[in-house]
Amino acid sequence: MITHDFVGIGLGPFNLGLACLTDPLRASDDLDGVFLEARARFDWHPGMLLDDATLQVPFLADLVTMADPTSRWSFLSYLKQAGHLYPFYIRESFYPLRKEYDDYCRWAAESLPSVRFGQEVTEVEHDGTAYVVRSAAGDSWRARRLVLGIGTSPRVPEPLRQVVDDGRDRAAGGTVTHSADYLDHRAALQQQERITVVGSGQSAAEIYQDLLAAAPDHGYELVWLTRSPRFFPMEYTKLTLEMTSPEYGAYHRALPLPTRDRLAREQRHLFKGISGDLVDAIFDLHYQQRVTGAGPRTTLLTNTEVRAARPVDGGSELDLLHVETGEAFSLTTGGLVLATGYAPTQPAFLDGIRDRIRYDARGRYDVAADYSVDVHGGEVFVQNAEEHTHSLLAPDLGMGPYRNSVIVAAMLGREVYPIEKRIAVQTFGVPDHLKRAI
Repeated sequence: MITHDFVGIGLGPFNLGLACLTDPLRASDDLDGVFLEARARFDWHPGMLLDDATLQVPFLADLVTMADPTSRWSFLSYLKQAGHLYPFYIRESFYPLRKEYDDYCRWAAESLPSVRFGQEVTEVEHDGTAYVVRSAAGDSWRARRLVLGIGTSPRVPEPLRQVVDDGRDRAAGGTVTHSADYLDHRAALQQQERITVVGSGQSAAEIYQDLLAAAPDHGYELVWLTRSPRFFPMEYTKLTLEMTSPEYGAYHRALPLPTRDRLAREQRHLFKGISGDLVDAIFDLHYQQRVTGAGPRTTLLTNTEVRAARPVDGGSELDLLHVETGEAFSLTTGGLVLATGYAPTQPAFLDGIRDRIRYDARGRYDVAADYSVDVHGGEVFVQNAEEHTHSLLAPDLGMGPYRNSVIVAAMLGREVYPIEKRIAVQTFGVPDHLKRAI
């Protein structure tokens, strides 16, 4: 059996970016890697590929550009080959359509010789000198290192799990879905008398806008609720954007664990809020429907927490609490969309090597500066599973090439792609020249 330099498990944008950046290294025999993906083809959040939805980051945050602007796998290279470069130029927007980004990633994934689709990994073990990876298809691979890029899974808060476990489309009526599967259930949702969207991030706002636009044609009532004190817009000011920087990641990683966990809660609106343009578009749509007499039959509720939920005939009943007034109330809804985000998972296929993985006091990966999590260092790396250590850099598409540059350097022992050490105007923590002994 061939021993590869590494096996990448999972093919989201981050591991796909690693496949792109290691492609020329593979061709020159510097670094031989293979990438395994359970699905039959690349799909990036297919349940949220709304026609007019755009990325929240500019096109420069593609798979490779921030590491290698000359790469053949850049978004601009894709546009040129697809015949869309001049239309994109004339459009004068830095923000690609989400469907366009999905198509770009698929173009790269289907062109890379290192990618293997239809390979669901079921087991990983270490044979004493290397890792052995097995798939449900009966194939095996052997490698010195692993890069885990399985992504995150839809998060369902505990109070809502009963209605989700009861079934998404129930014989008794009603439809329950996570935002990850929204488009598959949109038609069924629109047959209900009332639809409730839970959550206040970008996905919740996009779904609410989509349902609000169609409400006059279907006649349903629409409720949007969140426990947040308001519908937070994403903060795009430049000094805030500097928090997606190598030096902020290093600063955050050095903080005590309780401080990091507190910041994770406090900083969510910095990267999980709603784009300001979308907030304005939703208000304008409200105004348009009000003026034309088309509605809206809608209620927006902030400071509202779901305490419990249960299936009832025709839908779901939610027990709610207004966290500022302390008033408890309930809501029955036929359609329920949980825009409650995603969370990293530790897959069962790692059970055979758990003794080789480092964990923190709360059972999460203990992620080193180079994104490795193994007890020896430099053998098992993670992608987008390190928000608790590296902060909001973890899910940021623009920082994906930076992380991959670090991983490549860790595997080869040298920098192939220059790794920025400092990019920010501001200083995080106390600078050396201002420290004094007390």
